[in-house]
Amino acid sequence: MVHRKKTKAKKTGYESDFMNYMRMDPNTFYDLLEKVKPVITKQDTCMRESISPAARLEATLMYLSTGCSYSALQYSTRISKPSLSAIIPDTCKAIYDVLKDPYLKTPQTAEEWMHVAEGFSKNWNFPNCIGAVDGKHILIRPPPDSGSFYYNYKGSHSIVLMAVSNADSNFIYVDVGTNGRVSDGGVWDTCSLNQHIEAGSAGMPNDEVLPNSSKVLPYMIVADDAFPLKRHIMKPLSSKSKP
Repeated sequence: MVHRKKTKAKKTGYESDFMNYMRMDPNTFYDLLEKVKPVITKQDTCMRESISPAARLEATLMYLSTGCSYSALQYSTRISKPSLSAIIPDTCKAIYDVLKDPYLKTPQTAEEWMHVAEGFSKNWNFPNCIGAVDGKHILIRPPPDSGSFYYNYKGSHSIVLMAVSNADSNFIYVDVGTNGRVSDGGVWDTCSLNQHIEAGSAGMPNDEVLPNSSKVLPYMIVADDAFPLKRHIMKPLSSKSKP
C-alpha cells in the first residue's frame, strides 16, 4: 500500500472565483443549501418549473453581500424583480430559522456566561466581561405617513440592530426592529436581554473576585458612552467628567 504524504490543498481558480462571487466557499454554500432546501423548495406547476433552491439562495446571498437593488440583481440572476422581491425575504427568513438555534444562542446559565467570560479574559485580558454591545442603524425607506418616526440623528431613516458579541466577535444576542429615533441606550432598556438581567432571570453568574485582587465585582457587558452606566453595564468615563 502506498502512503501519500498529506499536503495542504491549494485553492483552485474555481474556489477563488466562487468565494469572490458568493462571499463564502463552495462547501459552506452547499452545506447551507442542504439546511434551507426543505424550506425554500417550491412545487413545479403544469405551467412552468419553479426556481430552484440553489438559485434562490444564490440570489439572496448576492443581495446580502453586495447590497445592490432588485432591479440590478435581476440581470445577473435572470430572475425577475417581482420574483426577487418575494424570494429574498422568504430565503432570509429560512436562513434565520435554520441557523438561529445552533449559531445564535444566547447564554442562559451561569456556566454558559462563564464560558463567554473566559474568552474575554483570555483574548483581551478583561475579567468578568460577558459581552460587548452596540447598535447599528440599518437604513430603510420609511413607510407612508410615518413622519419622523424612523428619522435618526444622522439625518436618515432607519431601524436599529442591537447586538451583543463574544470575545471572538460572534453575536450571542440580537434585537432588531426598533425605530431609528430611539437611542442605543433606549433600545437596550427595552430589549429582552436587559429585562431578563434586571429581573435576575438571565442566568448570570454571581459576583466574583478579580484576578490578583481582593475586589469583588459583578459580571458586566461593555458598551460605549451612548449606553447607561448600570451594575451590569460598563462604559468609558465620559469626556464631560474628565478634568
